[in-house]
Amino acid sequence: MKNLFHLLQIDWSLYEYKFPLLAFLTAFSVTLITIPPAISLFKKWGFYDIPEARKVHTSPIPTLGGIAIIAGLIIAILIWFPFKYNPVHICFFFSIIILSIMGVMDDIRDLPARYKFVLQISLASLMAVSGVRITNLEGLFGLYQLPLYIQYTITVLAIVGITNAFNLIDGIDGLAGGIGFMSLVTLGIFHGLNHNIHLALIAFALAGGILAFLFFNFNPARIFMGDTGSLVLGFIIAILCVRLIQSNSLMENPVLPHTPVFALGIVLIPVFDTLRVFAVRIWKGKSPFTADQTHIHHWLSKAGFSHPAITRVICFLHGFILLEVFWLQGVKQELAIALLVTFMSIVFILLKYLSALNPEKKLLLTNFLKLFSKTIADKK
Repeated sequence: MKNLFHLLQIDWSLYEYKFPLLAFLTAFSVTLITIPPAISLFKKWGFYDIPEARKVHTSPIPTLGGIAIIAGLIIAILIWFPFKYNPVHICFFFSIIILSIMGVMDDIRDLPARYKFVLQISLASLMAVSGVRITNLEGLFGLYQLPLYIQYTITVLAIVGITNAFNLIDGIDGLAGGIGFMSLVTLGIFHGLNHNIHLALIAFALAGGILAFLFFNFNPARIFMGDTGSLVLGFIIAILCVRLIQSNSLMENPVLPHTPVFALGIVLIPVFDTLRVFAVRIWKGKSPFTADQTHIHHWLSKAGFSHPAITRVICFLHGFILLEVFWLQGVKQELAIALLVTFMSIVFILLKYLSALNPEKKLLLTNFLKLFSKTIADKK
């Protein structure tokens, strides 16, 4: 049975997604069942995320929720994934296990950043050696097939960068999970359209676990995913983005004309926010890893938005970018990137302005927006 998405202009067969959807339901069910006893155990063992200056929650919340997400992912894969001897699959699942162990240790003992970076670079290099590499930029900046050393360099930088970007944006209830869920479903759909059903299965399985987790993570959160969840989430999204670029460049009739730009759109908000924060810290003579309250969710919090509102605003922006980057596929890649960067820059300038307003001006602006919304609703 064929389904036509008129807005996206995609013609796809739902039957091809049978196993990815089964993996989604399996991971969702396992994670949903696992989290309540996990919350009780983590409380009993004292595994809490303790509030501090750079964090926005005010009371200790159980962490390590990523374990339940990973449990759902693994069980779904064990049931539905067609295992065959493949170096890429072996390296991928090995990397997930090692990254999960490191995440648990970091949530419990707070590991030094240099140790985490060394391990992340090692795992990213392992994936690149196994064959998961950005091999072709499809004409972006005049570049097509890349030399081998550049393939390794940009692949490792992309995987490590995206992994940490998702880790750093996990600062508000439901935010990393919401963005991650939307990105995974998008990646799953397009991997399926490229007939990479195995990759679609992984994307939908993790999306199912994330969706179940969000029931317990939306404000007020009962549990956090911790580094255990956010690092694995970012790593898998990074691998799926790299594989989408890699496989799409080999197709005679690709679904996406400009995959590098599309992949950038999938991770744009966390990556742009991380690069901006690092650049500002370096400009001020600080270490880029200095903890502060300069991320996008901190600005929205200072502007007076509640935690649920912050998550909704940023997820809405993410959804808009996903649609925008698809509709920009017919535009020259360099122009599409310029438009995306310009859009993000305008958004961040507006948010910084809002966060700097005094309480009286914030109240005046809030009342104006409410009146404007009411006027529009009455006209309709």
